[in-house]
Amino acid sequence: MRWPPPISLRRRPFLLPALLVALYSIPGTFSLRFVTLDTVEIFTTHEWFGKPTVYFHCNGENKTYLPDVKEAHTLYTFKGEESWQPLTELPEKKCKRCGLYEEDTFKPADVFDEWEMCSSDFKDGKYTRLKENQFNATFLCPNCTATAGVHGNREPSSEVETNKASVLVIIIVSVLASVLVIIALFLGYKYWQKKKRERDQARFLKLFEEGDDLEDELGLSNEL
Repeated sequence: MRWPPPISLRRRPFLLPALLVALYSIPGTFSLRFVTLDTVEIFTTHEWFGKPTVYFHCNGENKTYLPDVKEAHTLYTFKGEESWQPLTELPEKKCKRCGLYEEDTFKPADVFDEWEMCSSDFKDGKYTRLKENQFNATFLCPNCTATAGVHGNREPSSEVETNKASVLVIIIVSVLASVLVIIALFLGYKYWQKKKRERDQARFLKLFEEGDDLEDELGLSNEL
């Protein structure tokens, strides 16, 4: 068995750039989809005594405690550089089951909300999650929309329904406009036919009258 010849010393300097180009050509290799918390406001707390202990958690991952979030109806803004950031990292085409919770001393954690967090949720790198009477939070993921593919264009169901209704209205208006144009052309054609017949009849009558006049003239000539 023959082994391939070793790479020459002259070609080795070009090997590393070639490998880097190959790695960059693989989708998602260097586009890390880290999710950070931009803002959060909780509207309620579940503990009777003391300050709440709020944390973010995705299935199969560690809890991320939010040490600054201690008061309800207070908007907390973050830089994304805090020691507990980022919250998680999202895959390109698969969602994660995540949620916002409040730790409870004597029973399982109280749930603010749980949802499927997906790369395609981040429009222009931002995603807002609002749970009525529970919390309002904004998450950032700058690389989530860049390579999310077809899923990155996903729209909320209300927008999709609005677009469907708009398309339906456009189709109906187009059909009605086409029918009106066809009717107008048909009526115009019938009107043109009518006018053509009237002109032909007038021309025929004129020729007939001229023929009668000619016969009269010929008759008078013969009498003379």
